[in-house]
Amino acid sequence: MPQDSLGLESGTVRLVEYDERWPFLFRAEASRILAAASGLQLTLEHVGSTAVPGLCAKPVLDILAGYTGALPALAYVAPLERAGYEHRGDAGVVGHQFFRRGQPRAYHIHLVELGGRLWREYLAFRDYLRSDAGAAAEYADLKRQLATRHTRNREAYITGKSNFVVAAIQRSLGAPRTPH
Repeated sequence: MPQDSLGLESGTVRLVEYDERWPFLFRAEASRILAAASGLQLTLEHVGSTAVPGLCAKPVLDILAGYTGALPALAYVAPLERAGYEHRGDAGVVGHQFFRRGQPRAYHIHLVELGGRLWREYLAFRDYLRSDAGAAAEYADLKRQLATRHTRNREAYITGKSNFVVAAIQRSLGAPRTPH
């Protein structure tokens, strides 16, 4: 199976059409990660746009890694580094540890507490887009517009998506929508 369906150069925003190989690449990578972290409790989920059939995405596979409270998150750093991941810290998000792998980067791990707020939000967003084709199409249009405008500014691209993401998570979790 060719690996060229994944990989994004640093400092760029580039979208590709959905690739049906992505779920298989997730399963293969999840097996690799679990082998490297054997002995540690870790639950892995495929998240992000590559986890939503039919949705365009940056060609980076996002993996949600849930750890139990039995060990601190930092106990997972060495095993994930052994699996070839570079630890990038909390990425400015409390309760989140971020890792990436590949040159150009092809895989991201978002390490959060299993069942915690961030775990629920990542899954809520993914499941919302999987279950609502209209919302997924709206999100794809937004992403394409932002990617065209911000080809060299990843932060602006991410910021441009944030209102949609927050509203989708709130809808999915049944929370009341707050005005901006």
